[in-house]
Amino acid sequence: MTPDPITLRQSAEDQAARLPALLARAEHLAGAVLLGDHGRRRAGTGDDFWQYRPAQIGDSRRMIDHRRSAMGDTQFVREREWQIAQSVMLWCDQGASMRFHSTDALPTKAERARVLTLALAILLVRGGERVGLTGTRLPPRRGRMQVMQLAEMLSEDSDDDYSPPEHRAMIPHAQATFVSDFMGDIGGVQLALTKAADRGVRGVLMHVLDPSEEAFPFRGRTIFESVGGTLRHETLKANDLRDRYLERLAARKAELQRLCGLTGWHYGVHHTDSSPQSALLWLYRAMDRTVMARG
Repeated sequence: MTPDPITLRQSAEDQAARLPALLARAEHLAGAVLLGDHGRRRAGTGDDFWQYRPAQIGDSRRMIDHRRSAMGDTQFVREREWQIAQSVMLWCDQGASMRFHSTDALPTKAERARVLTLALAILLVRGGERVGLTGTRLPPRRGRMQVMQLAEMLSEDSDDDYSPPEHRAMIPHAQATFVSDFMGDIGGVQLALTKAADRGVRGVLMHVLDPSEEAFPFRGRTIFESVGGTLRHETLKANDLRDRYLERLAARKAELQRLCGLTGWHYGVHHTDSSPQSALLWLYRAMDRTVMARG
């Protein structure tokens, strides 16, 4: 069934209204994380000086910085900053479950995930990296226009209750970041990480949860319903479900950590009542650790 023009226009206006706000919040968040001009500095091919380090077995004599070495008894190598652009692919869960928040005082999981994903993209682009989305819709590129397109696509919503990570078109030896509540079928995550590992892709899983999903504060008669409306469960004794729920959540976290360990990814948890600045800083540094582990 084809949507009528009025419905299409309203949907387009809703998307356009969200875009400037998302971009502004992401740029503000990126600006609050002071990482310098290029926070992902590492040794390699480039012109800018990075650091001196003691000479090691395997270093050629021409790598020795004789002026620095003459200041003591140790020979030093002058390392330069790596300036080869890295392709980074992002996936931000746009499923209906992400639109949950336990109180109006908190952002939805989707709002927080989108801001973190876009702010990370802004920092990476400022650092000279190529950034895009997993799949085929937006291949990694540099520049302000790429950030605008990312903001537009990240503002979209999915009708599905739970969305699995996109695993198609993984660029060999690139990096990736998946941001989600990971409440859906774990098989989708396993498939995506396996496909990524097969192509030499490493990255970061950011597990975004509302604080009520960690505490399970429900008591007495409670109706649990998915945001998409496809799942519904009513109970008279919600507190009786608490232990089983927390066990399953702990098992889900443990399985995500296990999958990350097997594929060389990093795993982190972020709660929507926590600082987005600390979450972004952790994400950015985790991406850097992924590069260092590869090297």
